[in-house]
Amino acid sequence: MSLERQVFLAVALDLLIGDPRWFPHPVKLIGRLASSLEAPARRMISTTRLAGLVVTLAVVGITAVTAWALLWLSNRVHPALGECVSVFLLYSCLATRDMIRHSSDVYRALVSGSLEEARRRVGMICGRDTDRLDESGVARAAVESVAENMADGVTAPLFFALIGGPVAMMAYKAVNTLDSTFGYKSERYRDFGWPAARLDDLANFVPARLTGFLVPLAARLVGERAWDSLRIFLRDRNRHPSPNAGQPEAAVAGALGVQLGGVSHYFGEPSEKPSLGDHLESPTAAHILRANALLLLTSGLFLALMLGVRWFVFQ
Repeated sequence: MSLERQVFLAVALDLLIGDPRWFPHPVKLIGRLASSLEAPARRMISTTRLAGLVVTLAVVGITAVTAWALLWLSNRVHPALGECVSVFLLYSCLATRDMIRHSSDVYRALVSGSLEEARRRVGMICGRDTDRLDESGVARAAVESVAENMADGVTAPLFFALIGGPVAMMAYKAVNTLDSTFGYKSERYRDFGWPAARLDDLANFVPARLTGFLVPLAARLVGERAWDSLRIFLRDRNRHPSPNAGQPEAAVAGALGVQLGGVSHYFGEPSEKPSLGDHLESPTAAHILRANALLLLTSGLFLALMLGVRWFVFQ
């Protein structure tokens, strides 16, 4: 089975069954490995940033070698088993259905009038404090999470899968998990998490920008503001504190006619982010579903683009 067919099957599995909560997901194992190495690295290496770099390289290396070893061993047993393992590793790195499910839970809580439940649900997909958010704030947080996860949850894994197969895709997820684990700008991780955050910035640089350019096309196909999406993407994409998150977020903000960013609270402290987009509409529950539609179509367009690149390169 070709890599292209394996990726297609992995995408189909992700859309059909998502991420079963009972299953020991590889990304969870990567997170546990990273957390288990933090304390020993801090004890043995006096320079905090160097300790973070050692843990980052160790986790990425162990993840890549483990993925390669699983594929090698399974192919030695039987080629069909090797293909199954390859598809599983590819599938495990995608998060389209999970993102849609979690954001749709926020939508249902909002339309049912349960603001407290909506706050709890949106807190599961974003890192900000949610206890003081009003309905518009909850909707904005959900839309921002969907937009940001277009890249690191879907298109970036596809990018690395179609460039280097399951091993490259797993290495990317290790980088992304390290950033989620250590990349916070808190006092504890300001230096220790610096290498993980910078490596994640580098890994997402190309996929995030390709994703941002594809959102206006997706907006055109689903009847959203395509030209506004492109205009806001070009105008606001570099305003975000993250060099990559602002790429799809700006394009989505323009497509939906909402303004993202602004003041959010983290661990009780306010954080002012530059605004992305024009305030043509206040974020509502309906914008969550519209963002999900953009997520699905943009992901499909990205997959088609990468398959086209592979065909051009390897024909």
